[in-house]
Amino acid sequence: MIDGFMPPENKEKLGFGLIIISAILIVGGIASYGPVAQDVTYHLFADDRTIWSIPNFWNVISNIPFIFVGFLGIYRLRNPGKLKILGELNVAYVLLFFGTLLVGFGSGYYHLAPDNQTLVWDRLPMTIAFMSLFAIIISEFISVRSGKNLLLPLILAGVLSVVYWHFSEMRDEGDLRPYLLVQFYPIIAIPIMLLCFRSRCTHVSAYWWLLLTYVTAKILEHFDAEIYNALGFISGHSLKHVFAALGIYILLAFYQQRNCYEDNII
Repeated sequence: MIDGFMPPENKEKLGFGLIIISAILIVGGIASYGPVAQDVTYHLFADDRTIWSIPNFWNVISNIPFIFVGFLGIYRLRNPGKLKILGELNVAYVLLFFGTLLVGFGSGYYHLAPDNQTLVWDRLPMTIAFMSLFAIIISEFISVRSGKNLLLPLILAGVLSVVYWHFSEMRDEGDLRPYLLVQFYPIIAIPIMLLCFRSRCTHVSAYWWLLLTYVTAKILEHFDAEIYNALGFISGHSLKHVFAALGIYILLAFYQQRNCYEDNII
C-alpha cells in the first residue's frame, strides 16, 4: 500500500513495530483503568415499538441480514471454487460466516428482551466472527502458519472475555476490559497490516470496505436516538445492524472475485 515510500522489508519491520507498540499501549491503557461495568443505559434503545407482537421490532428484524449473509457464505464455501480463499485456513472462513449467522440469532434474541443476561448471546457470536476475521487477515497478510496457529487462541480469548464479563456482572463487579481489548485492538492492528504487508490475495480493498462499513455502523449506533427522531421510522441501532451485515456481504462478494496465491508476491 505504501510501496513508493520505503522498501517492502522496511515496511514490514515498521508494521511489526506498530503492531507491537499499539498492543502494549492499548493493553497498558485498558489495564490502568479500574473495572469497567456495563452501562445500564446501554439497554435503552430509541425505537422500542412492538409490532406484530414482537417487542423492539426493528432492532430484532434488522438482524435478518446477518443470518442471510452468514448462510450464504457457508453455502458458497461448500462449493469448491466459489470463493477464493487460503485452503489451509478453510476453517477460519467457515467460522467467520458461521459466527455471522449466529450473530443474527444472538442479537435478535437479545433485542427481544435487552439486559445483561441476553447480551451474552449477542456478544459470544460476535467474538467468534471477529476473531476468525482477525486470524484470516493475519494469514493473508503476514503468515499462513501464524494465522492458523492463532485462530483457536484468538477465538478462546474472545469467548472468555465475554464469559469473564458475564460472571463479573453476576458478582456486581462488572468488568468489560478484556472484551474491550479483543473488540478494539484488531481495529487498530488490521489497518496496520493492510498498509504495511503484502497480501496473498488480490482485491485488498475488500477489507477497507469492511472497515468503512464497521465504522459507519458504530456511528449509527452512537446516534441511535438522533437518527430515529430525524427519520421517524427507523433508528440508528437498526441501521447499524444493516450496515454491519452489508460489510460482510461486500467481503463475501470480493472473495468471489479475487485470486489468492501461495507466495506473498502480489
